[in-house]
Amino acid sequence: MKYQAVVFDLDGTLTDSAPGVICSTRYALEKMNWPVPEEPVLRRFLGPPLATSFMEYCGMTHEQAVEGTRLYRERYNVEGWRENAVFPGIRQLLHQLKRKGTYLSVATGKPQNASDRILAYFHLSHYFDKIVGPSPDDYFANKRHLIDRSLNGDRGRTIMIGDRASDVIGAREHGIDSVGVLFGYGSREEMVESNPTYLAETVDDLFDILGLDRAEETGGYFISLEGNDGCGKSTQSALLCELLRLSGYDVVCTREPGGSEVAEKIRHILLDRENMGMQDMTEALLYAASRAQHVRDVILPALGRGQVVVSDRYVDSSIAYQGAGRQLGMDLVAQINAPAIDGCLPDLTVLLQMGASEAMHRRERASQTDRIEMMDNGFHKRVEEAFAQLAQQHAGRIVPIDAGGDREDVAQRIAQVVLSRMQQAGMP
Repeated sequence: MKYQAVVFDLDGTLTDSAPGVICSTRYALEKMNWPVPEEPVLRRFLGPPLATSFMEYCGMTHEQAVEGTRLYRERYNVEGWRENAVFPGIRQLLHQLKRKGTYLSVATGKPQNASDRILAYFHLSHYFDKIVGPSPDDYFANKRHLIDRSLNGDRGRTIMIGDRASDVIGAREHGIDSVGVLFGYGSREEMVESNPTYLAETVDDLFDILGLDRAEETGGYFISLEGNDGCGKSTQSALLCELLRLSGYDVVCTREPGGSEVAEKIRHILLDRENMGMQDMTEALLYAASRAQHVRDVILPALGRGQVVVSDRYVDSSIAYQGAGRQLGMDLVAQINAPAIDGCLPDLTVLLQMGASEAMHRRERASQTDRIEMMDNGFHKRVEEAFAQLAQQHAGRIVPIDAGGDREDVAQRIAQVVLSRMQQAGMP
């Protein structure tokens, strides 16, 4: 590689932070009873020190700009920082650079504590040797000084990547090459006039500039979520998919029974309350048939493309529900499903655990229940016990998570386990 060290800006380069920054800026101005500019002007706040932007674009005094920054952080530190997403391809870029032994750092005008928090939230911190941002009371941070603190080693083989002129100018003051990215918040005119070494229209251009192969195979990752009816599993599956997408992963969110055209038709038969006369073995075989179609139509192709697959239920549900709940035998149901999955097991299964009484109350409060959900408490108790047994038998794959309490807290517990496991598996 031409470069041994790469310094990144944060906002507009690694992450798309525009929604949180714009909303928090608007909040501060409204709190101060200050005229709120149109959004094109608000977008100029992305990148430079906030206090500088309040003075330049709103005509504030030094003291007013400091107060505006304080009010901005009042909202941003609570909710604005989450209104963020990793640009698609960035995670793969960092992964490849780190595998090649490249020194990686961040030099950002965002306060150090906020930068650390955001990078940790998206599980990007481990890629960087150093993360440099100003202290919370440094309202007018100079990008040149931030870059200086982030550098390491031979500056002749170091490059700075950012989306504003200050990134390019700061790099030039240190005698290092620079990339002006055009997918961030600086205008094309601003970036061209700053005269970077390279311009990057897209993240793919960064791969080319740094001598990396965008198509390098990273492999896929398969996650299933399991648990008793009423534990919030479908909600948590959707939240996990959203978090993974915001974290820069290419995600396929699916479900069982169903997930593909044919499998969804079987799902309708299985869950229709008009089919209460269905034989238990028929039910087990239909679940296996739906799964066979789902695996071949959706799961295996997605994994082959290097995507992350998140499935709301998979084979463990059949073993618990039909094997234990219907009392067909857990081993028998596992054997029935063996040709359906053809060796395709999840890399990680998150088992949501909730007290039987709380899950029962949730099922009872549901506006509509399907054929399986309306089974008696004895059935659901057997299912709960079967899941616990499976977690013991497959402790390396199945991770129990407490599903009680606030859904956001549960989502964070799940995210911590999932992202940590993916990192251990060598995923970007």
